[in-house]
Amino acid sequence: MPIGTIKELGAEGKTVLLRLDLNSPIDPATNLILDDKRFREHLPTIRALSGSRVVIVTHQSRPGKKDFTTLEAHAEKLEHLLGKPVTYVDSIFGSHARDSVRAMKSGDILMLENVRFNAEENLTLKPEEAKKTHLVKKLSSMADIFVNDAFGTAHRSQPTVVGLPLAMRSAGGLLMEKEVFTLSKVFSGAPRPVCMVLGGTKVDDSIDVARHVLENGIADQVIVIGVVANVFLIAAGYNIGKPSTQLIAQLKYQEEIGKAKEILTRYRDRVVLPESVAVRENNRRVEYPVAKIPEDAPVLDLGMDALAHLVQTLKKAGTVVFNGPAGVFEDKDFATGTYELLRAASHVEFSVVGGGHTAAVIEKLGIGKDFTHISTGGGACIEFLTGKKLPAVDALEQSKKIFG
Repeated sequence: MPIGTIKELGAEGKTVLLRLDLNSPIDPATNLILDDKRFREHLPTIRALSGSRVVIVTHQSRPGKKDFTTLEAHAEKLEHLLGKPVTYVDSIFGSHARDSVRAMKSGDILMLENVRFNAEENLTLKPEEAKKTHLVKKLSSMADIFVNDAFGTAHRSQPTVVGLPLAMRSAGGLLMEKEVFTLSKVFSGAPRPVCMVLGGTKVDDSIDVARHVLENGIADQVIVIGVVANVFLIAAGYNIGKPSTQLIAQLKYQEEIGKAKEILTRYRDRVVLPESVAVRENNRRVEYPVAKIPEDAPVLDLGMDALAHLVQTLKKAGTVVFNGPAGVFEDKDFATGTYELLRAASHVEFSVVGGGHTAAVIEKLGIGKDFTHISTGGGACIEFLTGKKLPAVDALEQSKKIFG
């Protein structure tokens, strides 16, 4: 069942609780927001609600982190990008917040304090339990309807994400709608052949994605790069050297080697492993075939032979889903693999990129406009691709059943 949309809600003249994900890189010393990409992604939804009283519920970081802070700078940043006032209220549902919401007129925008300052928002709860929290009861009493546009938080089962849709008429915002629609297309209707590129360090998630897309015939090929490739190389019987093997142990991914072996046994012809790698030796980049990786040098990028082969594979694809870098791209000596694979992926007919590091590299390369879709949620995107129903999407579907 699809999620409800803003059009169906008839939000004109109503008070709307709008859940956004404005969690951004921040300089803890100055509270300066270093990247406003997430703000920009939410602007169409905020503008679509211009005839309503918009009460923004959002978060920054989580308890215990250096960048866990108030949202004063976020309100200022949003005000600057929208070109209209955004009132910041340093309360979530206290009398100050309630009075401020009551005083709003149509077209006004107000941002409540960091919702994770409330302990309940940091709990993982089933929707029915989340609905009973103090936080959901108080927030839902302050507005007429709820719009969730926070795709980056869609994989979390937290009260504002899964409880509010059960407490009030709800819909997905324009960004949520776009993310769900585009990522769903990967499963059906994407131009073939479909090629998944799985990299970075989230090995367990990547292996879940690989298994799901291969088992269900969603992907024709899965290319593995980064630490994900190192796990597959061990599973295929290669010695990747001590530093890279130790990193896998450090990240607690030894169990994933068995799962990778199982995938290779069943789908060896559809999993593409790199045939050469770049390591750091005597402080410089040196390349080796995967059968001859030195014992004491860390694997930090793809080798040029491997890169040439993978670029050719991507050129033949109709669809590319790209999640995670090919190596330590922050070091310019080991950025080539990530940069060149992304450039190749950008020329494909239908190209989707998972959020996080990969999206940051694309911004840096200035090729964002060449991709069909760059997801705003790394964790949410990869969980969606494993075939699991995201808690936020599920809650919005349930809301549609309850409230129509």
